[in-house]
Amino acid sequence: MSPAWEDGSPVEILLIEDSLADVRLTQEAFKDAKVLNNMNVVTDGVEAMRYLRREGEHQGAARPDLILLDLNLPRKDGREVLAEIKADPNLKRIPIVVLTTSRAEEDVLRAYNLHANCYITKPVDFTQFISVVRSIEGFWLTVVKLPRDGGQ
Repeated sequence: MSPAWEDGSPVEILLIEDSLADVRLTQEAFKDAKVLNNMNVVTDGVEAMRYLRREGEHQGAARPDLILLDLNLPRKDGREVLAEIKADPNLKRIPIVVLTTSRAEEDVLRAYNLHANCYITKPVDFTQFISVVRSIEGFWLTVVKLPRDGGQ
């Protein structure tokens, strides 16, 4: 693996996903990545906000450099999570890739209106899903210049 940052530290990724199968697929695809990264996983919207705000058991959580967000989450919908993150001055600069099964045009528009950085529909096919995750890794962790510490 090559370093993600000039200082050799890994890119911190927060995956907000309730499907354990999709979590495993995403982790597997990133495991093969050539960019050094740490992936943390939360499975619902309430826990995602607790993680991002470093509350409770997440007090020592690493601040993510990139968030992968599913829209259909238990307890707090991904749309609500997106709105909360982008409304928070301490979190709003963290890039968010919406990675969801929804193909609904209203979800696409709403996500971009809430300032998502990217909207990707998850393919049903395993091979295509792996390809999509590798594309995210290739673009967001190799091509794009991410702000350190969310640009604070």
